[in-house]
Amino acid sequence: MRILDILINKYPFWLSLIAGVVSATGFAPLHLWPTSLFALALWMAIVSSLGSRKAVFLAGWLFGLGHFIVGLNWIAKAFTFQAAMPEWLGYIAVILLSLFLAIYPALTALGSWLLVKGRPIAFVFAFAGFWIVTEWLRSWVFSGFIWNPLGVILVETPLALSTRSIGTYGFSAMVIGISGFIGTAISGLLNSQWRIAAGSVALFIMVGISAVLLGFVGSGDEISKSGDQPNITVVQPNIGQQDKWQTGYEDLNLTKLAQLTMPIDNGRTDSDEPRILFWPEAAIPDYLETGYPERYYYGRPPQMVRGQLASLMQPGDVLVLGALKLEFEETGAPDERRAIGARNSVFAMDSNREILGRYDKSHLVPYGEYLPMRPLLSAFGLSRLAPGDFDFWPGPGPQSLDLGSLGKAGLQVCYEIIFSGQVVNREDRPDFIFNPSNDAWFGSWGPPQHLAQARLRAVEEGLPIIRSTPTGISAVITSRGKIVDSIPMGQAGRIDTKMPPPETPTLFARYGNVLSLGFALLLILCAIAIRLRTR
Repeated sequence: MRILDILINKYPFWLSLIAGVVSATGFAPLHLWPTSLFALALWMAIVSSLGSRKAVFLAGWLFGLGHFIVGLNWIAKAFTFQAAMPEWLGYIAVILLSLFLAIYPALTALGSWLLVKGRPIAFVFAFAGFWIVTEWLRSWVFSGFIWNPLGVILVETPLALSTRSIGTYGFSAMVIGISGFIGTAISGLLNSQWRIAAGSVALFIMVGISAVLLGFVGSGDEISKSGDQPNITVVQPNIGQQDKWQTGYEDLNLTKLAQLTMPIDNGRTDSDEPRILFWPEAAIPDYLETGYPERYYYGRPPQMVRGQLASLMQPGDVLVLGALKLEFEETGAPDERRAIGARNSVFAMDSNREILGRYDKSHLVPYGEYLPMRPLLSAFGLSRLAPGDFDFWPGPGPQSLDLGSLGKAGLQVCYEIIFSGQVVNREDRPDFIFNPSNDAWFGSWGPPQHLAQARLRAVEEGLPIIRSTPTGISAVITSRGKIVDSIPMGQAGRIDTKMPPPETPTLFARYGNVLSLGFALLLILCAIAIRLRTR
């Protein structure tokens, strides 16, 4: 411990950066969450030992820099598909984004240090409370980017059920608490501070028990038995991003989807019952809606496309798939109108070629689906970041599509699923959430991280989640976050199973992030109370 104290005093900033790098190994695909816990404990010890605001903020910022550069490295791969930009430019983007996101851990460190510096146990409470606030801020400031909330490193443990009561951001505070009390217990033992060590061990145990109890308190009840649930088929065609929009590949890609969609008899007695068929985000390049000027259909009118899709279905089946919708000028002759926007949409279509409903993606990706300040940035040649003559337009927010006897579908396209408390229409609660995505952009780290975050949404809301992606990872997730079946990255395949049953609304499903922020306030008040008591 003496050596560690010397290192912390001599190299606090280098150690903070290293701790940030190591902390990110707890996320998928590495799943080294014990290492993350100790890295967090080390960082908190460093912060509490510093003597000035500037030093504390810098240590927090350096931790965040290492944490986000490693955790978000997959973004560099995404850039190679943006107007064929070089991969090295993607790494610059990762660094620039991390330079900004690192501010949030820095604010957590500074707020905790200012409130209860010098009081180890109070410091952990304050740190956990401020971490909730900064993760919540990260979910909406500048449109929000809450990829990899800290709690997701423990998504495979029973402790994750606590999200049903305190949400993902509250669960992240639990991770901070576990790490912090590990650190204070070890420090207390090595420095013969028996009272602090004993208190830390007791609080460590209490955090674990509280997480389990919160899972029971917030749980809903299963609404129906699995035998009453509809049959589903989830399709993963393994169509790479380089082939998705390639001219002349339309029929080939549709053939891949069709071969994985046609009914097959696996010896099941219910093989002729209606199914819900799930295809990925932007599964086809064709437009399904009528009324566009003919030149936009490229010789593939919607009636023909819908007929092709209906030929893959049995009577009563419903196909839910990603496709694009265009928005046109309101003035001018119908055949001369010009497209001025697009929507990243999900359509539900029945076996009679009828469109049952449409959902338009609400939480769009800046610099990917739209270019902020397009006229200004285009002048600097940055229009390549969001190629095209116009931007995608956002939809109104979470909606539920009525699929008749097959239930109600909630829709969240791609990374919309990462936004805790923003994925369900609470006035029209669905029976499941469909999360079509295109993770072919995301390299090897992005898809498993995306899947892990979807599992937290299922637990929070008490709803099963279905994921269909072009290249993986497609999966069926129960309302308790368990993966029933999945298709690995880089493989074509299909999943035939029953839809997992939903549950009645969890505590979080009823009240949302008010519970997370209330938990943050409680933790901060506990820190203040401990500070006052130990004066």
